[in-house]
Amino acid sequence: MKKLLRGIVEFRRNVRPGYRETFAQLALGQSPDALFIACSDSRVVPNLFASTEPGDLFVIRNPGNLIAPCGADGHSVSDESEAGAIEFAVEGLKVRDVIICGHSDCGAMRWLTGEGPSIPAPHLDAWLRHANPCRDAFRSGTRMPGEWSPTNHLSQLNVLCQLENLRTYPVVRKAIAEKRLGLHGWYFDIARAEVLAYEQDRGAFVPIDEAEAERIMARLDDR
Repeated sequence: MKKLLRGIVEFRRNVRPGYRETFAQLALGQSPDALFIACSDSRVVPNLFASTEPGDLFVIRNPGNLIAPCGADGHSVSDESEAGAIEFAVEGLKVRDVIICGHSDCGAMRWLTGEGPSIPAPHLDAWLRHANPCRDAFRSGTRMPGEWSPTNHLSQLNVLCQLENLRTYPVVRKAIAEKRLGLHGWYFDIARAEVLAYEQDRGAFVPIDEAEAERIMARLDDR
């Protein structure tokens, strides 16, 4: 808490003067480029590794970067707040892209494999059921290309499972059909401070270097 308070004082003294105009404009409304769905893990800082500014990202964070899917009636089977944020981002803010970002050494993934700490957490147990399909695939032997630990294989599989859950939302399917929304799977390797993107034609997560960024941007231009 003391670090946060000192940080606020630092912001007031040295940062806020340079952002006054930016926040004055943002006070009139927001128009983010993307909806960014990430884990609650304190080590995952999208504004840092994507070099974004205030107003660039509309963010949802929860343990395991999970998406509670919609049922046949088009309503979320679990989390109305998350579903509401997705609807608001896609239909209200008209974001052009949704990114689901997993990460290495994810505590939620360790919990799924039974390697997490032994603490009473019935709500966490219930929430993580939305990753059960990828856990079951992992137990059946499904792996991602590359030399990854079991937890990190599961973390990457989980990103793909959550993209499928996201596609169960009527507003998402509608926006994709109208070619005004793209879905992306990313993975943050904490130890290497490296961001990777899932490439469907390669079936793997690849580092977003200059060449990969150009490939992704070319696809965005073709939408």
